[in-house]
Amino acid sequence: MIGRDLLGIEDLEREDIERILETANHMREIGEREVKKVPTLRGRTVVNLFFEASTRTRVSFEIAGKRLSADVINFSPAHSSLKKSESILDTARTLDAMDPDVVIVRHAVAGVPKRIADVLDAPVINAGDGAHEHPTQALLDLLTVQQEKGRIDGLTVTIVGDIVHSRVARSNIYGFRKMGAEVRVVAPPPMIPAAVETLGVKAFTSMREALDGADVVMALRIQNERLAGSYFPSIREYAATFGLDRAKLQFAKDDVIVMHPGPVNRGVELSHDLADHRPSVILDQVRNGVAIRMAVLYLFSGRRKAGRSERIQGSS
Repeated sequence: MIGRDLLGIEDLEREDIERILETANHMREIGEREVKKVPTLRGRTVVNLFFEASTRTRVSFEIAGKRLSADVINFSPAHSSLKKSESILDTARTLDAMDPDVVIVRHAVAGVPKRIADVLDAPVINAGDGAHEHPTQALLDLLTVQQEKGRIDGLTVTIVGDIVHSRVARSNIYGFRKMGAEVRVVAPPPMIPAAVETLGVKAFTSMREALDGADVVMALRIQNERLAGSYFPSIREYAATFGLDRAKLQFAKDDVIVMHPGPVNRGVELSHDLADHRPSVILDQVRNGVAIRMAVLYLFSGRRKAGRSERIQGSS
């Protein structure tokens, strides 16, 4: 694996992604058993360090750790010394002194997991940082497409929505491109990043053009908490123009699948019908999230830097 930490898909090679997906396929089988537990990480400690609200990511990391028999600690900033003006890095160092085997970090500011990784002995997994990256979300999306289509190479993937603020979009662009897919993005012009084509994608403002011949369509959540200023005239107009429904999907391939990272703004990004029925694979994404996070914990857990005593002796 490249590096000790998982901070972004941009840092991975195709071979690294393939190894994670292969491992996750083995982990899925555990979730299908009557007793969903193996002793693989028994004696290991996983710390969920979530500074930003989350349901799917936090809970799936917790379930993943427990299915592998790890001890999982869920850190709550609201009940920590952060309320006493302790810095994030000091909090992270304090937790690291307790010798966890892996630390999962989620933060609303881009770059925080990298800053924490720079000072921790324990490996760090990025569970989403600002508008930067969300690597495990992209990995579970890749796994879902691989299972549905049998391949990723050569597929056409269209990502619809708030590209400029979306860490999910960025990680998926890196991931699908590395795995050989063609990636398109479509959104109102203010929601398409400047020079997005430098990432190797095709940008559109027309849904009909962007969906033409698509194998996979991924809708993104309108991130009201990150929007400042007017990006579109109204929610109703956005839904009418860029919201996915069966009428718009007629321009995609007959066997297209529809994805969404959740939570879904029903009737805005997706029609109610698409949110609940095929070709939507949203609940498959959720299930695969546990398998991917089990694979990541298995592959990265315990890869600590040299012990403190070794470093102290080396500097004396």
